[in-house]
Amino acid sequence: MRLNVEYEFAPKRPTCNTSYVQSVFGIGFEAGRNVIARDLELDFPCKAQPGRRGKIVLFVGPSGSGKSSLLRAAARQVEGLVWLDERAAGRAALIDTLGADVRQAAHLLSLCGLGEAFLMLRSPAELSDGQHYRYAIARCLAGEAPAVAADEWCAKLDRVTAKVISRNVRKIADRRGVGFLLATTHEDLLSDLQPDIVVHCRGPLGVEVKPRRPFAEASVSSAACESPTAPSPTGRTSLGGITAGTASGRCGV
Repeated sequence: MRLNVEYEFAPKRPTCNTSYVQSVFGIGFEAGRNVIARDLELDFPCKAQPGRRGKIVLFVGPSGSGKSSLLRAAARQVEGLVWLDERAAGRAALIDTLGADVRQAAHLLSLCGLGEAFLMLRSPAELSDGQHYRYAIARCLAGEAPAVAADEWCAKLDRVTAKVISRNVRKIADRRGVGFLLATTHEDLLSDLQPDIVVHCRGPLGVEVKPRRPFAEASVSSAACESPTAPSPTGRTSLGGITAGTASGRCGV
């Protein structure tokens, strides 16, 4: 995959306000081309590769660094890619919206931190913003897309939940072969997400290729065939999701 991202500064007509800013700070309008990336090579497949582990590319940098532009340019080149979409609504219970197999649906919800029994019975409209974000991840995985793209990755989640979700996404990439193109301002997720490629967007672009991790042999789909754990009276279950992940210090799948 090769990325070329640049744009021309649009001409602007001077006004009283812009002239005041220019005179105070001694600057003029920006002109010419703004080059974010030119011939940037990333080792990320543009087509599905069945039987191979998925790769994770993480664009990291502060706001305005060009990471979102790079993310969109990369996403346009991947066939079958879906964007994380938080606009789902409706009255159906979450457990009824992710396919006919209740065990698979329960497992996906659990992977995304929605493993509490009461949450499985809620509709998308009844979720908080953070829960809605986690549900959007589950819907992407249920659709069996070969790749998923998300800007501001886990920005709406508290940091503990973000780290657990990121760790589960790494396992999903390994075991289901799903690729992820992600952008974030938070570098604290690197150790949990364990991306294959990190594109540092602060200052001059830098591409860091991480050592390949051993392929995880077990499949998520086979784990999803196990019977769900019965919920306790509190409504909590241990399906490898956020409850189990934060209590034990690890994420089960």
